[in-house]
Amino acid sequence: MAGEEPYINLPVGISCNDEYVVQREYLASSVATGAVDVLATPYMIMFMEVTASKCVEKLLPEGFITVGIGVNIRHKNPAPYGTKVGVRVELLEQKGRVLVFRVIASLGGIVIGEGTHERYIIEKKRFEEKVLRMLKSVKNV
Repeated sequence: MAGEEPYINLPVGISCNDEYVVQREYLASSVATGAVDVLATPYMIMFMEVTASKCVEKLLPEGFITVGIGVNIRHKNPAPYGTKVGVRVELLEQKGRVLVFRVIASLGGIVIGEGTHERYIIEKKRFEEKVLRMLKSVKNV
């Protein structure tokens, strides 16, 4: 039927890996979240979100994407400037359009951060239309 959303069932257990170099703009000292030259927590979380997004985007129907809706992350160890941080994500469960990932960032064999990350499956066009409606309703923009 027109207007009905397709049922999207992703394979629980799918996992993906990616690697990121800790560049100057990713340092705590560069983003005012700390005075040291190590990976800032917001960027570690960004690496996790990007990896999770890329992991499932190829499995979604055309016109659908995911957006982040939640993180529960612990930053456990530092990653110095210039090092390569590996990120592994695994889809633990799907509850309707909510995807729950286990996420781990590591430097060599050392876990620098871990936790869970939730993403929500959306139809991109409908979401963009919603954003435009919201902007029109906000008076101070």
